[in-house]
Amino acid sequence: MKAVVYQGPFTVAVEEVERPKIQHPNDVIVRVTSTAICGSDLHMYEGRTAAEPGIVFGHENMGIIEEIGQGITSLKQGDRVVMPFNVACGFCTNCVEGFTGFCLTVNPGFAGGAYGYVAMGPWPGGQAEYLRVPYADYNCLKLPPGNEHETDFILLADIFPTGYHGCELAQVRPGESVAVYGGGPVGLMAAYSAMLRGAKKVFVVDRVPERLEKAREIGAQPINFAEGDPVEQIKDQTEGVGTDKGVDAVGYQATAHSTGREEPAIVLNSLVGTVRPTGALGVPGLYVPSDPGGPDEQAKHGMLLVSIGKLFEKGLRMGTGQCNVKRYNRRLRDMIIEGRARPSFVVSHELPLDQAPSAYEKFDKRVEGYTKVVLHP
Repeated sequence: MKAVVYQGPFTVAVEEVERPKIQHPNDVIVRVTSTAICGSDLHMYEGRTAAEPGIVFGHENMGIIEEIGQGITSLKQGDRVVMPFNVACGFCTNCVEGFTGFCLTVNPGFAGGAYGYVAMGPWPGGQAEYLRVPYADYNCLKLPPGNEHETDFILLADIFPTGYHGCELAQVRPGESVAVYGGGPVGLMAAYSAMLRGAKKVFVVDRVPERLEKAREIGAQPINFAEGDPVEQIKDQTEGVGTDKGVDAVGYQATAHSTGREEPAIVLNSLVGTVRPTGALGVPGLYVPSDPGGPDEQAKHGMLLVSIGKLFEKGLRMGTGQCNVKRYNRRLRDMIIEGRARPSFVVSHELPLDQAPSAYEKFDKRVEGYTKVVLHP
């Protein structure tokens, strides 16, 4: 079958790889109909992780079940399903408590597993024609048959729940103001989720014109950090107080407004400055313990200079960690079905799998309006 395979920094190729097979009674094989390129994939694509060539990328996947293992009870051939990017067992301590992003079974020696991602277990990705799904009764979310809402439902694999998770970590409540740093797909989903949760005003900080325009289109206030300190821009619009809550949807590959250079802790420190005393921060943006391309020795080992003193002084709370997709995906699916949510506004391009190398290059360079790419094998 065809699949998107990592070759090395800034290079992927569509290659022929072995088609997956049922290996356990609880497996299913899914024929992939949609698979999305994630900003997290770009960290590997750019060589900013420990990823080795040969990884099949793709943790945002949906499709039609073609084969089922003998132990499957709730699924059948022909079911249309979307899978959380988290691979989870459903029975370990963390899964039982709802922390499916930190499963203790699927990636021995590490809390958490995912498809097609470095250090996240032996699970090939779904930027391919077929995908093996383990513990499928638990990991597959059934969808209505047909092809309606295809580009909405694919976002249930990761970025819609992850954006919502950022708001959950920050405990966003109705009537509050929220600053979202990062206007990429997750940042836009966080801003959208804040509005779904009743936020009165949402700021989105970025410098890419297409992203800022998307933020404006959904009713958020765009803040272009190329035009000045985003903390001061937001305070100027909140009577000097700052926002009630903040979300980091950037992570460690962040750029400082003042220097234009990479500063891995700049978003965290900007949020500490942006959010009012006793507010809260949600940090779904990715931080890693090993970054070969970090700007200094500390950053290469995941150690960043964060303004912890000011965070403590202001009495700020902070929640971190990757999204537990299953905590949110059913309800978000039902909101899509009922017309209460349309997250597909972030999708800029739908392309065949063969165009993945070009799509990665353009998405990485933020050119030609590439904000979110969905591939159709």
